[in-house]
Amino acid sequence: MPLIEIKNLTKDYGDGRGIFDVNLEIEKGEVFGFVGTNGAGKTTTIRHLMGFLKPQRGSAVINGLDCWKDSAEIKKLVGYIPGEIAFPDAPTGTDFLKWQADLLEVKDMSYADHITERLQLDLTAKLSRMSKGMKQKTAVVAAFMGDREILILDEPTTGLDPLMRVRFIDILNEEKKKGKTIFMSTHVFDEVEDTCDKVALIKDGKIFDVKSTKEIRHNENKTYKIEFISKQDYKQFTALDFSFEEKKEKQNQVIVNVCDTDINTFLSVLKGYKIKFITEIKYTLEKYFNSVYKERQNNVQ
Repeated sequence: MPLIEIKNLTKDYGDGRGIFDVNLEIEKGEVFGFVGTNGAGKTTTIRHLMGFLKPQRGSAVINGLDCWKDSAEIKKLVGYIPGEIAFPDAPTGTDFLKWQADLLEVKDMSYADHITERLQLDLTAKLSRMSKGMKQKTAVVAAFMGDREILILDEPTTGLDPLMRVRFIDILNEEKKKGKTIFMSTHVFDEVEDTCDKVALIKDGKIFDVKSTKEIRHNENKTYKIEFISKQDYKQFTALDFSFEEKKEKQNQVIVNVCDTDINTFLSVLKGYKIKFITEIKYTLEKYFNSVYKERQNNVQ
């Protein structure tokens, strides 16, 4: 049985807004990425998981508990970073975290101190006067300090600078090694590629693909960038029946797509040309997302 299970989850706000028949399964110990643009339905789904919203149809279950009916129990199991940070007024960040510790029954603050140091967070500042980045760091510490087995993170790196994003990813991968189950929404594809075992793509409130990140990285379709030494070689090669993504005549460059089954033929053909360089262009999650969405759009039309 999956640790987190979402079945036919629907919340229709009208005018095409909301989520519609969302189905997801997250196994124990799995790091699951939830990817989509702003307004795609990520936060609405997560608010159902946390018991903040009641489904119009369908269900959300964590560890066998109904997320709406058993929301109080759910909150004891989960470390949560909300998509919108709205802290109560507290004299300092330290005071806020102490309140959170009492609420979560956390007696040992050593892990909270560790995360605070890693994120270079100054907790002496008044909460209401903290910058967006500082508030986000405080939310990260609050979510992780209880050392919960399940983490639900809604756009957790919002407001963090590039260095702190890297630090956060390092911390998340450490949590992954501990066997934590992590469900993380984001619109930053690199974060998913660096951490997640599996990813769901959501668009307009509907899931349109769920895929293993390993499977995406080892896509059978490869893309290569090639620059030829002579214009003649460039012209001869571009006249062949390959799948060209881009041609740059001034630079004698091409970007060509080649399926794994055709790779030997491709390399054999290249032996007849003088090449300045050839490099493989990494197949990214973002590229996969765009290709799948484009394919779905074409099918609809």
